[in-house]
Amino acid sequence: MLDPSSSEEEGDEILEVEHKEVAAPKSVGGARLSPGRAADGHGGGAGLQPRGRGHGGGSGGGGRPSSPSPSVGSDKEKEDLEKMQREEEEKKKRLQLYVFVMRCIAYPFNAKQPTDMARRQQKISKQQLQTVKERFQAFLNGETQIVADEAFINAVQSYYDVFLKSDRVSRMVQSGGCSASDSREVFKKHIEKRVRSLPEIDGLSKETVLSSWMAKFDTIYRGEEDPRKHQQRMTASAASELILSKDQLYEMFQQILGIKKFEHQLLYNACQLDNPDEQAAQIRRELDGRLQMADQIARHGGRFPRFASREMEAMYIEELRSSVNLLMANLESMPVSKGGEFKLQKLKRGHNTSIMDMGQEDENTLSKSDVVLSFTLEVVIMEVQGLKSLAPNRIVYCTMEVEGGHKLQTDQAEASKPTWGTQGDFTTTQPLPAVKVKLFTESTGVLALEDKELGKVVLHPTPNSPKQSELHKMTVSKGCPDNDLKIKLAIRMDKPQNMKHCGYLWAIGKNVWKRWKKRFFVLVQVSQYTFAMCSYREKKAEPVELLQLDGYTVDYTDPQPGLDGGRTFFNAVKEGDTVIFASDDEQDRILWVQAMYRATGQSHKPVPPTQVQKLNSRGGTAPQLDAPISQFYADRAQKHGMDEFISANPCNFDHGSLFELVQRLTLDHRLNDSYSCLGWFSPGQVFVLDEYCARYGVRGCHRHLCYLSDLLERAENGAMIDPTLLHYSFAFCASHVHGNRPDGIGTVTVEEKERFEEIKERLRVLLENQITHFRYCFPFGRPEGALKATLSLLERVLMKDIVTPVPQEEVKAVIRKCLEQAALVNYQRLSEYAKLEENVGRLVTPAKKLEDTIRLAELVIEVLQQNEEHHAEAFAWWSDLMVEHAETFLCLYSADMDAALEVQPPDSWDSFPLFQLLNDFLRMDYNLCNGKFHKHLQDLYAPLVVRYVDLMESSIAQSIHRGFERESWEPVNNGSGTSEDLFWKLDALQTFIKDLHWPEEEFGKHLETRLKLMSSDMIESCVKRTRAAFEAKLQKSSRATDFRVPQSICTMFNVMVDAKAQSAKLCAMDLGQERQYHSQIDNLIEETVKEMITLLVAKFVVILESVLAKLSRYDEGTLFSSFLSFTVKAASKYVDVPKPGMDVADGYVTFVRHSQDMLREKVNEEVYIERLFDQWYTSTMNLVGTWLTDRMDLQLHVYQLKILIRIVKKKYRDFRLQGVLDSTLNSKMYETVRNRLTLEEATASVREGGMQGISMKDSDEEDDDN
Repeated sequence: MLDPSSSEEEGDEILEVEHKEVAAPKSVGGARLSPGRAADGHGGGAGLQPRGRGHGGGSGGGGRPSSPSPSVGSDKEKEDLEKMQREEEEKKKRLQLYVFVMRCIAYPFNAKQPTDMARRQQKISKQQLQTVKERFQAFLNGETQIVADEAFINAVQSYYDVFLKSDRVSRMVQSGGCSASDSREVFKKHIEKRVRSLPEIDGLSKETVLSSWMAKFDTIYRGEEDPRKHQQRMTASAASELILSKDQLYEMFQQILGIKKFEHQLLYNACQLDNPDEQAAQIRRELDGRLQMADQIARHGGRFPRFASREMEAMYIEELRSSVNLLMANLESMPVSKGGEFKLQKLKRGHNTSIMDMGQEDENTLSKSDVVLSFTLEVVIMEVQGLKSLAPNRIVYCTMEVEGGHKLQTDQAEASKPTWGTQGDFTTTQPLPAVKVKLFTESTGVLALEDKELGKVVLHPTPNSPKQSELHKMTVSKGCPDNDLKIKLAIRMDKPQNMKHCGYLWAIGKNVWKRWKKRFFVLVQVSQYTFAMCSYREKKAEPVELLQLDGYTVDYTDPQPGLDGGRTFFNAVKEGDTVIFASDDEQDRILWVQAMYRATGQSHKPVPPTQVQKLNSRGGTAPQLDAPISQFYADRAQKHGMDEFISANPCNFDHGSLFELVQRLTLDHRLNDSYSCLGWFSPGQVFVLDEYCARYGVRGCHRHLCYLSDLLERAENGAMIDPTLLHYSFAFCASHVHGNRPDGIGTVTVEEKERFEEIKERLRVLLENQITHFRYCFPFGRPEGALKATLSLLERVLMKDIVTPVPQEEVKAVIRKCLEQAALVNYQRLSEYAKLEENVGRLVTPAKKLEDTIRLAELVIEVLQQNEEHHAEAFAWWSDLMVEHAETFLCLYSADMDAALEVQPPDSWDSFPLFQLLNDFLRMDYNLCNGKFHKHLQDLYAPLVVRYVDLMESSIAQSIHRGFERESWEPVNNGSGTSEDLFWKLDALQTFIKDLHWPEEEFGKHLETRLKLMSSDMIESCVKRTRAAFEAKLQKSSRATDFRVPQSICTMFNVMVDAKAQSAKLCAMDLGQERQYHSQIDNLIEETVKEMITLLVAKFVVILESVLAKLSRYDEGTLFSSFLSFTVKAASKYVDVPKPGMDVADGYVTFVRHSQDMLREKVNEEVYIERLFDQWYTSTMNLVGTWLTDRMDLQLHVYQLKILIRIVKKKYRDFRLQGVLDSTLNSKMYETVRNRLTLEEATASVREGGMQGISMKDSDEEDDDN
């Protein structure tokens, strides 16, 4: 604002330059703003023009002359001229609107800034979103110092890919509905499932992990910013969001309405917005004007709005009156003074009392006791001058008192330096108090009882008295030689809040102040609507006479002949009663008239004669030296063409259209600020708009209809608008239009009804469009609860009236239609995103088409999962419709899927991953499992699965046949190459079919049963082919001791072992009936293994038989035996003859040991080895025993005995080392053999030559030449 102390010349010098910019367009069209335009009625455009006044001359004579002939240039000039005129009219309209808004801010008496509104978050701009993306990318690239585990990095990567890179988030940022809080909440929701799925860790709760991850997220999101600065910035912004000062509100609406600073300064000063009395008086004048307008409409049948019914016209008048009375009551409740100690008597009025009724003396006559004033006086005594007669060291002091009150005393001072600076504070109810100050000196006499008074002064201060210290001549006491005593003191008398002006005036009236006389007058405000002009005498608290100003009109007047005294005159007139006042100077008169003008509430504004003369002189620019500062500001505003807006009568304007403009501009300003407001005004904006509506009588329904229209327009253009806000305004309008307002039935205009129906239809279309595009209007469920509120609002909009609920089937039908469209929209956008459209018209290979279809399936599943995660809660009441939506969405996909599968080559199995992907998702969804699309998928793939199993069965059977024909029986893993291939194929086939998780139970059981049967048949074939190969192998092998167990024999055993293990897995089923498949193949394997062991043992027996056959040649009584014994004896006399038969024993022992080691090392089943060794030992021991039994009557040849002893002893020892049980080793047969050999040994030892150290006895010296 301008400094009031600045000179007019200095201020105008600055403002004139700026004014030229504003006035520039006016010079072109001649429609210049002049000081007299408001009075002449030629100013203002269509929007600004007061009701009932014409447009005036406009730019008739001042325009540029047109060209004689039409030309392009003249048309362009005409367009430019019209454009400038439109801009000028718009500028004038906004200036007038700003005046009204300023008055609402300066003196609110209806609304307050709400403190319970939800705090809005800072919204994210495109640049901020890009910055956040870069910060998260830097974290994922490892360019930050943030330590994180793999799980957190994966979560951030998923959040970055799914949320931050989403085009839906970019749209939400563009719409102004995305805040940092939204980003954080989406990440929190995103990680909660991940953290819940993590395994439990002792000592680390999942809440701790969550909080740790959120802290890291905040660090990444914030980047390198200092968190303390961020917090300070947020705190400051939050404070400005909650409450705004008047200066901040002025500045905000300057930006909203495009008002320049200098224009604000001019208007602020000229409207005296810093003067609460002037603002209260302005409100009283406005309310009086509105009441008079209502009375005029009622009396003369003024122009009513078109109402829904004729009976509403009388109700409309009553509404106008009651709204004004409510405002009057609100104004009446405003405190007249702030912080004063007095209490004002308030007049009791009903809500139906008009402002005219307040002048009736029989009800509201003031008494002298009603007028109570309270003054605070500060008396500061500085020094005394002219005190010469006293000795320098004499003590002097002063006393001070307000007559009728207590007395105060200063400190003591020496007569040589009588200075104090002491302040005394007094309270009085007298407008003209008497202040006595006395000077004393201490008496030196012994018998003196009182100090000596040297002088005194009596002063009569008023609130208008000078505040600075002045010298006053004292009245000297008797006996004081100092005749020129002066005292310097200051008296400051405050002005109470309820005292609006005071001073000396001449006055004469008919009923009061009947003599022309100079009196001290005080203008007192008793309440907001009651003022009194009171005259006082000195030292009196009550007024001598008073005039209640209700109904009076004050104005300047010419000097009255015959009245001597007073220089400048003014009067107060009421119904023939005139009171004439006169003051001694022009400035005082202007101040008195202004104060009384505010008090009377009159519509006519008095204009000082000096100003009229100045206006009429057309060029008198010299400021009036005796005019008050308010007049100076008024003259300055007039000079710049602002007086038209200041003096305009608010009652003559269409505030409905003005409010619509300011609300629209405020909404634009709000949507463009730094908050994610979603259409909600800030508390300061709500406060100003509420005050404007209440003060200027804007109908509530009109306000909300305009608000709804503006919000709908923004929402239709892509801005994010809170559906809850739309719901509030729509519910208000609906209750008003349908006559169901909480405060009773009100008038409804035809315009309101028609506009409501239009907005209702627009709102319905918008809501259906938002539900159709719910994934894009409310991405990731943001703003929180918005989609749910949209559905609720749609239900409200579909209601025919305010009380009858709409049938649920009707709502359901609308939402079903929207969701059907939503499925199409979502799938089209998804296809575009997947870039399938690029393939149209091009030759695409089946493999590429299948690859694209699988990728699209992944995106389809992601969409459905996001719908469930972010939007299912909002559609909780319509969950069946969401299932239908998902089925419709999948149905659209199935068309592309079917097309892709049709072009695949026959017997191609590359499409099975597509089935697994879709089926794994669908079978886990309770609503979609075995649904329409799921059944279609099964029908599509069931023949493929059956065909695949058929081909695999044929392929495996052929591989068994070919494999065993070419089998080399080289060990491969747990068996042979053919068996390993067979078991792998069977396992892979079963695993594949199992991983399909076929959803239809019966077909799934059929597949499982078939595969188990197939496995059983294949393993059976494998076992039989192995057994045949085993037998053939043994038949081809040697029968002598040079036989060595080949690797292939062990491999065949291992095939049996592996077959048994695999059959338990491949052939077993849970149900009892199918378990026999496993038991049958198991029994087959066991029987086959027994046969193989029997065949191998028989082979070992045959080899032993061949050894025993050699020994049989030495049987007693044979020719060969006698010849062999004679030859050996003869030869042994001359040479060292080897022991005959020991090589046979050694060869057999070597064969046994090699076979044992080979079987033990190569065969994988210990049970089979033990069973084989048991049978081997038992069978061979039985064979030896049988052989000896056959020779019971014969004595063994010494060589037979030695070989048998060697074989039996080594066999016993070797089999015991192999783990054969003692019960088997020490069998009955073994004991028989052992006893026989021991007996034969004893017989042979007494013969010639003995046993040569070979004995059945166990000893350490026994030769161990094995």
